[in-house]
Amino acid sequence: MTPILELRDATFRYGRAQSPALDRVSFAIEGGRSVGLVGESGAGKTTVLSLLLGLTSPTSGEVLFDGAPLDRRDRRLMRGFRRSVQTVFQDPYSSLDPRQSVGRIVGEPLASLGIATGAEARQRVAEALASVALPADAASRFPHEFSGGQRQRIAIARAIVARPRVLLADEPVSALDVTTRILIIELLGELAAREGMTVVMVSHDLSVVASLCAQTVVLQGGRVVEQGETAAVLGSPSDAYTQRLIASVPRLPA
Repeated sequence: MTPILELRDATFRYGRAQSPALDRVSFAIEGGRSVGLVGESGAGKTTVLSLLLGLTSPTSGEVLFDGAPLDRRDRRLMRGFRRSVQTVFQDPYSSLDPRQSVGRIVGEPLASLGIATGAEARQRVAEALASVALPADAASRFPHEFSGGQRQRIAIARAIVARPRVLLADEPVSALDVTTRILIIELLGELAAREGMTVVMVSHDLSVVASLCAQTVVLQGGRVVEQGETAAVLGSPSDAYTQRLIASVPRLPA
């Protein structure tokens, strides 16, 4: 089966930096299998996300979409890519325009990607809001009227309204309280199962990855040090860095 997204020997340098932010990173994302990208700050997770989103191109190596090299200069290819790959950002307070209604925020991808307008767009927005368990009147309200968890649901609705094949989630629960984190992770899992959507979860929280992702990729200093089935990577890690990450997770006393 051809992966939906793949990094193949991807190296990336910021400007004239001597050390690359990413160094020959390779891994594949298969349809319907959620993937966790883990590592400490500076490991390269954000740079990987930028490449997978097509926001930047690797200095060397390739990003592949459905087996074909992702060419940011190809407008037609990138339009199809944008429909297929959407993202949810970390902070639900800064990722939503406070001047726009929720309906307009959620419907923006439909307009910008030329998917739907008018009554069809309003119906798609209503369906997206319902799928994240927000009330029907949410579309006419504004972000400041909602809690942090509800705002993240709005951000998820915006990401899924175009019915993407892949959802890239960049630390989507780190700004939320523990109870709300659990609810959002459960929601992402339900959406992935119901819609057949692949979720790529960028996180420093191993418990989040363990609960949602079938596959885990561990990054350290811009390199992949371990990857495989989540149960194996987190249950029996072979790399010393992965072992240290797992050991650093706080545990309640017995």
